[in-house]
Amino acid sequence: MIDRDYCVTMARYNRWMNERLHDACAGFPDADRRRDLGAFFRSIHGTLNHLLWGDRVWMSRFTGGAPPWSGAGDEICHDFDELRSERARTDAAILEWAGILDEAWLRAPFTWTSGVDGAARTHPAWVLVAHLFNHQAHHRGQLTTLMMQLGRDPGVTDLPWMPGLDQAVV
Repeated sequence: MIDRDYCVTMARYNRWMNERLHDACAGFPDADRRRDLGAFFRSIHGTLNHLLWGDRVWMSRFTGGAPPWSGAGDEICHDFDELRSERARTDAAILEWAGILDEAWLRAPFTWTSGVDGAARTHPAWVLVAHLFNHQAHHRGQLTTLMMQLGRDPGVTDLPWMPGLDQAVV
């Protein structure tokens, strides 16, 4: 079982990594960001869009809104600067949401319908929140590989290197 402190820490980590990776990706020409490098979402731009899509879909489920897009590969933002801005806005919303989570909600059953196969599933909410953060890390790992393929080292991406972590609640 996870708790609010875990969620806030992971939301902070998500924001930190997204800021760093978007800063690094801004240095690539648009053609390089869009180059098909054989990844699941083809390119850096496609992977960044999928990360934003996934976060917004899960957040819409958790907060009771309708999913904003229908497909996992949908391009949310064609323009990189807009994508970067929307990413920052979404990360702020995730961090704010994480800060108000309570253990009763995290423990409660949560039913959702998959866009992949249309099946309804029920899990404890904490499992799905953990998936939100795991999904982010999974695709950021793909993103860092794409960046390395284009000659840019993203640097250390591990949670223990996040600034301010030593001040986290223990």
